[in-house]
Amino acid sequence: MKKITVLITGAGAPGAPGIIRSLRNNGERPVYIIGVDMDPKASGFSMVDEWYTVPKSCDDNFIDAVLGICIRRSVDIVIPLVTSELEKFAEAKQLFRNKSVEVIVPEYCVLTVANDKGKLLGYMNDNGLEVPKYHITRDVTGFVKAAHELGYPNGPFCFKPTISNGSRGFRIIDPNIDRSAILFNSKPTSVYTTYDEIINMLTEIGDIPELIVMEYLPGEEYSVDVLAEDGQSLFIIPRRRDRITGGISSRGTTVFEVDVIEYCRKIIAILGLSGNIGIQVRRDKEGKPMILEINPRMQGTIVLCTAAGVNMVYYGVKLALGEKLPEVNISWGTHMVRYWNEVYYDSDGHAFTL
Repeated sequence: MKKITVLITGAGAPGAPGIIRSLRNNGERPVYIIGVDMDPKASGFSMVDEWYTVPKSCDDNFIDAVLGICIRRSVDIVIPLVTSELEKFAEAKQLFRNKSVEVIVPEYCVLTVANDKGKLLGYMNDNGLEVPKYHITRDVTGFVKAAHELGYPNGPFCFKPTISNGSRGFRIIDPNIDRSAILFNSKPTSVYTTYDEIINMLTEIGDIPELIVMEYLPGEEYSVDVLAEDGQSLFIIPRRRDRITGGISSRGTTVFEVDVIEYCRKIIAILGLSGNIGIQVRRDKEGKPMILEINPRMQGTIVLCTAAGVNMVYYGVKLALGEKLPEVNISWGTHMVRYWNEVYYDSDGHAFTL
């Protein structure tokens, strides 16, 4: 097969190295990889064939900058890895297609639901999917009311901005937690906090972003990688999040859990999603899988699927190119341990590794 050229954005994102390795190790064709990022020292630049710095996604010139690179370098596929870029790429999807470039991103109308956690849970609930108990609020009074309706002070609850990604803004309030254990045994990055601290902080802030206040789900958590086409799930691979560091899976295992797979199949069908999609699921106190959020892009730890025998990254590229996907055998129980690695830059700004 002839060589193709793939451009990935967010080359400095934590998941970029695994996605680059998955593109390289496709066993079928050579892939020329171009990385772009707003940071001239993005870690992924050491692994790609060619790299460029581009404006932030909020910059009016962002799309023009990426499209210009695509035209000059005859790019076939664009893979956005940054959540804040997705809606911009969706709006410009036809602009790229007019230049024979496919962007792996869902349609704009779907993204406006998938990227807003409040809209997402409401839409899922309206379409018959069981979701966690939740409330939406933008003021302290609403927050207090939601907390008590979710059982506080007798039990825990959690909250997060409706529009955010990673663990930004996520906190758990548990009246039964040992605060001294958090202070002396946990790192300052703990997501646990106290009710009084949050109420005082929200009161001081005044202009509170829209928050989703939700029941706390105590069971196992999963990142589910899905490759879909027009609402039909082609591959669904749950990864149990065995350890989470800074919102990122540092240990994980591919698991064959039918209820999680079927739950995610319903989500994909309800939204009519296409391409590489990530779904965050956690079990409630009765053990039922419940949706937390959707990442309508390739997730950072999708490389674990590659290790388990299903190269979801490359298959996403093949799907975008209109090519037939192969039959696969998933090695359930494949475990991943993530570790730190270093990238160096010489005095001329060229990246290298040891």
